[in-house]
Amino acid sequence: MKLYFAPGSCGLATQIALREAGLAFDLVKVDFRTKTTVEGDYYQVTPKGFIPALMLDDGDVLTEGAVILQWIADHHPESGMLPPAGSRERYTAMEWLNYIATDLHKGMAVLFSPFVDKVSKAHFAEGNLASKFEHIEDHLSTREFVLGPKFSSVDAYLYNVLSWPGRVNVDISGYAAIQRFMARVRDIPSVRAAQEAEGLAAG
Repeated sequence: MKLYFAPGSCGLATQIALREAGLAFDLVKVDFRTKTTVEGDYYQVTPKGFIPALMLDDGDVLTEGAVILQWIADHHPESGMLPPAGSRERYTAMEWLNYIATDLHKGMAVLFSPFVDKVSKAHFAEGNLASKFEHIEDHLSTREFVLGPKFSSVDAYLYNVLSWPGRVNVDISGYAAIQRFMARVRDIPSVRAAQEAEGLAAG
């Protein structure tokens, strides 16, 4: 398999899940600016041009991080990265994956946009993202991980997105439960390995 990624972007969660499942894969770095890789035109891999993309051994390509995380869990259930398909717990996990993808991830993406000025970004973070951080903070205040006592793909995705605020001058240091969660996940071997593979600091 091949995982197409860009350092520090949303492919980190997929890489963590692949490592947790014990799967062998190659990393292929995507240049966001030129949409190219060492293989050539990235649009030939996925016409969306976004990451992550997971190319399976038969050449089939999966896109959309939340979907790839579910594929990994369903094809390697022994990893326990998500609750069993069809279970009530699985639907709770899917609620969280969708919430992270649509509310938090897409919200954070606005702050990276070159088409939005700094003042607007600050207003957006205060008026839109703060409520998301508060919801997550409240949830994590009584739990070790999002779904309970065990690390899952939901945690990998949440950790991935919550590593971005500092890059866009959003201060989340006041959220104590989030900070404990980030420190807890950061120490997981698969997370450390994934960050090292992407050349990211583990701090």
